[in-house]
Amino acid sequence: MAVYQISTREFRERQASVLDMADRGENVIIRRGNKAYAITPITDDDLYFTPEIMAKIDRSIQQAREGMVHRFDNVGGSRQVS
Repeated sequence: MAVYQISTREFRERQASVLDMADRGENVIIRRGNKAYAITPITDDDLYFTPEIMAKIDRSIQQAREGMVHRFDNVGGSRQVS
């Protein structure tokens, strides 16, 4: 897939068509001096927790309160201590 790189001036001039490109899944990069920005479409699921995710979080919090957890003695290891 091609990557489209445009200047901020070109983005201002062609904003609707550039956003349409991103909607079609094209990789769009806007260059501003020595910085670059990616244009990526997002959905509501990207912004908010779904009811399913909230239910999993609630279950995890309840399990932690009940002591239903596993503790490890180091971050990368697998030796369980409790």
